[in-house]
Amino acid sequence: MSSWKLSAFAPKTVVQAALLAHDEIEEWDPALVVSGREVAEDKPVEWVFEAWYPDKPGPKQKRALAGLFAKAAPQFVSEKLPEEDWVTLSQQGTEPIRAGRFHVRTPGHDPAPGAINLEIPASQAFGTGHHATTAGCLAMLDAMKRSGTVVRNLADIGTGTGLLAFAALRLWPRALATASDIDAVCTGVVEDNARANGVAMGAHAGEVTMVIAPGMDDPLLAARGPYDLLIANILAGPLIDLAPDFAPAVAPGGNLLLAGLLETQERSVRRAYRRAGFRIAARLVSGDWSILWLRKRR
Repeated sequence: MSSWKLSAFAPKTVVQAALLAHDEIEEWDPALVVSGREVAEDKPVEWVFEAWYPDKPGPKQKRALAGLFAKAAPQFVSEKLPEEDWVTLSQQGTEPIRAGRFHVRTPGHDPAPGAINLEIPASQAFGTGHHATTAGCLAMLDAMKRSGTVVRNLADIGTGTGLLAFAALRLWPRALATASDIDAVCTGVVEDNARANGVAMGAHAGEVTMVIAPGMDDPLLAARGPYDLLIANILAGPLIDLAPDFAPAVAPGGNLLLAGLLETQERSVRRAYRRAGFRIAARLVSGDWSILWLRKRR
C-alpha cells in the first residue's frame, strides 16, 4: 500500500521533547507513527523528526504533529513513498540492539547465538528496545539477575509492547508476571508480541497477565501484590506522582526499576522515592536518560 512520510529537522533537544510530548498523549492516532534520530553519527546534536501515515496526511495529522512542539513547529516536508508496506518502511534502519544478555530485533533480522533473543516490531507502542530508556532497563535487569536477585512476582507498569515483562520472565521464568498500560491498544500489541516470542498469556507462574489501568489503579494489580520486582519505564512526572502508590506495592526488600527520566530529573525522582522508603541499589546512564534500581527498606 502507499504511504506518506513527513520529515522535519531540528536540534536534538527539540526532537526529544516532542517525542516525550507524544508519549504523554493517551488518545494518539495509532496510524500516525513518529520517531526521531540523529542525522549522522558525526552530528549528534542534529536530529530529524519523522512521521509516517498510510494515507496523505491532512490538516488533522499536521496539527497533531505541530502540537508536539512547545514552540513553533519546524517546517515539515511531505513525500509519498513507493507502494510498499508502510510499517516496514518505518522500521528501516532499525538495527538489532544488544543490552546485557538481551538481543532485541525487529522482524527480518536474525537471532544472535548465545543471547536471549526477543523480537519486537517497531512502530507499535513505546518499548521496542531501541529507545535508550528501554535498552537501559534491559541492561539493568541483566545486572539484577547476575547479582543474585530472586524474583517470584513481578509487574511491568506502562508496559507498551510488553518487552520488559517478557525480558524479566526470561530471567526468572517461574515468576508471576503482570503487565499493565493506560492505553487499551497495548492489549493486542502485547498479545501479538507474546505469541511471536513464545510467551504464554495467563494467570499462572511463567505467564503474563495483561491489565489496562492508570498507574496502580486496578483491583488485580492490588490483589497480586506486593511485588518483589516492579518495573516502571514511563516519565519523571508520573514516576514522582506514583511514589506513594508504588511503595505499598513493593514487598520489603523488593526491587523497583525506574526509567523514563532524564539525568537532569534524577534528583527529584530519587528524593520522592527516598521519602517513600526506597534506597538506591544501582544506577546507569543511557544517553541522556537515567535508569534507577531501588530497593525498598525492610
